[in-house]
Amino acid sequence: MKIFYGHRSVSELRDPVAAIGIFDGMHIGHKRVINRLLRVNAPGRDKVVVTFDPHPKNVLNPGRALQRIMSLEHRLHIFRKMGVDAVVVVRFSEHIARLKPEDFVKKIIVEGIGARTVCVGGNFHFGREKKGSIKTFREVGRLYGVDVHSVYPVKKNNRIVSSTWVRRLVLGGRLKDAEALLRRPVSVLGTVVPGDERGRVLGYPTANIDPHHEVIPPPGVYAVKLDIEGRIHDGVLNIGFKPTFYGRSLKKRKEPRIEAHVFGFTGNLYGLSLEIFFIEKLRREKKFHTGGALRKQIEIDKEHAREFLASPRILNKIKRYKYIS
Repeated sequence: MKIFYGHRSVSELRDPVAAIGIFDGMHIGHKRVINRLLRVNAPGRDKVVVTFDPHPKNVLNPGRALQRIMSLEHRLHIFRKMGVDAVVVVRFSEHIARLKPEDFVKKIIVEGIGARTVCVGGNFHFGREKKGSIKTFREVGRLYGVDVHSVYPVKKNNRIVSSTWVRRLVLGGRLKDAEALLRRPVSVLGTVVPGDERGRVLGYPTANIDPHHEVIPPPGVYAVKLDIEGRIHDGVLNIGFKPTFYGRSLKKRKEPRIEAHVFGFTGNLYGLSLEIFFIEKLRREKKFHTGGALRKQIEIDKEHAREFLASPRILNKIKRYKYIS
């Protein structure tokens, strides 16, 4: 998969067909748009996802920063697994936000990316003050020979699936409900960074994860699957403030620590990016009076995690990157 940063750097694309959106969270509504792209009968033409970074709401309302469900790197990771040919990352700015709808189509889609066929969600809005609608897109598109395909939003319980809904569910710890909107387990893409090696001292080495400010579930111990360079591993993961060793001092930090123990893994993980799938919450984080008591609980956690992770259906779940309907 090719990645282009900026809409003016895409001369290598072959008569592209494009899906356009932010795609934060990659829920089933987003997947429906991208699968509409992948089903377009266009031999010899590149199937391209056009996404925006940073998030437009964070540019337009910098004082009310929106926490991303997925970092740009995580979205690129999923686009690659879905099988698109290329991704164009458009740097969202106040200049782009001020473009009239017709200028957005002309300068970004036609003159920049060169797309003559585009796929968007049914509630797609664009241009200054979001005045551009699907109707506007089709009207302007006809002037420039652009064919616009819109996809109906997906509904669950008579409610349109949205990134806002997914974000609230994950932050509230309702991971099974979020999974229903994603059609796969909630996941975080993070980089392994050095830690304090407390786990190694206890006999359970852990990978300390930097989630790049992605939305993460509430503190606790979880049974997880980890995608490490294309291979799936089992493990347990702790999100929290390590009260056994730090008491209340670490709670002064705004963000909890994320540590994963990968069963049977002996390689070097430093610097690698891992996708972590949350399968089941095992328990809340708690303080233990001794390291021995904590070691005993870790063994119990591992056994419980193995029980939840043993089902082959879980592997099928985490491979559900496509949603055809």
